[in-house]
Amino acid sequence: MPELPEVEVTRRGVTPHLQAKTVSEVVLRRSGLRWPFPSNLPDLLKGETILSTGRRGKYLLLNFAHGTLLIHLGMSGHLRILPALTPAAKHDHIDIVVGAELLRMHDPRRFGAVLWHAAIDGDVATHPLLRGLGVEPLEAQFNAQLLYRQSRQRHAAIKQVLLAGDIVVGVGNIYASESLFKARINPKVAADRISLARYTLLVAAIQDTLAAAIEKGGSTLRDFVGVDGKSGYFQQSYFVYDRCGEPCRICGTTIRQIKQGQRSSFYCVNCQK
Repeated sequence: MPELPEVEVTRRGVTPHLQAKTVSEVVLRRSGLRWPFPSNLPDLLKGETILSTGRRGKYLLLNFAHGTLLIHLGMSGHLRILPALTPAAKHDHIDIVVGAELLRMHDPRRFGAVLWHAAIDGDVATHPLLRGLGVEPLEAQFNAQLLYRQSRQRHAAIKQVLLAGDIVVGVGNIYASESLFKARINPKVAADRISLARYTLLVAAIQDTLAAAIEKGGSTLRDFVGVDGKSGYFQQSYFVYDRCGEPCRICGTTIRQIKQGQRSSFYCVNCQK
């Protein structure tokens, strides 16, 4: 599943092609994905200008004067910028045409989403899918004091707390594993047992890990490609994720894998105590 870095890479890739451009046509090839498309979406967007792009967690935002289009890539979705007359292939579900180009959403497993939030309904942050999200990990509001304070009553493992998304959003499975390794914190440790000093290390590790992943174009996930059709290559830098049975790059101890809440966690028992 595309995580925050992959969505941010996508946002940065589409922005020069979409910002300040006027939509000339919207093509829907099915009634919806995870949820139905707004039935009047072509009429809502035709003739309207995309003022800016944004991202909240794993949601890409296209901002118009009269509302915001929310796009989620689901398990296998990706967006491409293509010439406007490019024929559609299987699983190409929606096109947004702007001038001589189009934004195309491809989603084989159909867990993605394209939703509309009208400006008259208030700030897009109040949308039901966004209002419960935690702070953005790459913004100043995310700091060790926040993580320490909000974890005092969290008895769950720190890995699960990071994935929950209500304190900090967008630290998905891959990047949580990598960040915990970098901060030398065992993923099984209860969140309320971690000190402020160790949370300071963890916040820095999360921010460094996400920034590095964005810089390298995200991870080479099986289903993810960027808007230019290329995969990211952060995977080549993994310290623990998906390296079960391999030696730790720091100490040589064999990397272990466990299940936490139906998700795999990878860690080094020597480096992460």
